[in-house]
Amino acid sequence: MTEPLTPGRDPALMLEQTLAAWGGRSDLWIFGYASLIWRPDFEFAEQRAARVQGWHRALKMWSRVNRGTPECPGLVFALLSGGSCQGVAFRVRRIDAGDVLSALWLREMPSGVYDPRWLHCRTPQGPIKALAFTLSRRSPSFTGELTPAQYSQVFMQSRGRYGTTHDYAHQTLHSLRAQGIRDRALQRLLDLAGAPAAPPK
Repeated sequence: MTEPLTPGRDPALMLEQTLAAWGGRSDLWIFGYASLIWRPDFEFAEQRAARVQGWHRALKMWSRVNRGTPECPGLVFALLSGGSCQGVAFRVRRIDAGDVLSALWLREMPSGVYDPRWLHCRTPQGPIKALAFTLSRRSPSFTGELTPAQYSQVFMQSRGRYGTTHDYAHQTLHSLRAQGIRDRALQRLLDLAGAPAAPPK
């Protein structure tokens, strides 16, 4: 079972457009802000701490397969406009980039829900432009504002083919800390929702 296609979205066409925008003339950079940090599932030649301006990490995207079900949706992170976000940028060799993007599309874009964007990233080694998966607030998968009680209910009840939203959120928090990144908003969310900490897997 996969997430249903987002209306008006063709993942294959979006991949074609992304490949065209990349151009194939240099190595490919990919910006990870959540599960890509702790489970990239692709070969990379280098990774760097990176920050993007104008976007922030938020647990505000419905998941009806991976971390929940249609009857009891879970949540996953998205990159929303506004603020800034610290994450990890991965460099993929040019020769491997086509295969890596095709595999990444199967994981991140089976429903076409994200808006792939090339974002300017600041890294200790200098600026780069990296591919990131962002979400529009007009998307049917955007949750809008949720209360602590709603988050707590999701943490307690929602489970999908890859496990619970609760474990996913804690794994992301743990991985961010391992990278030296403090996400106070995520920590407050987990604290306010009263979700007990789970050991990283």
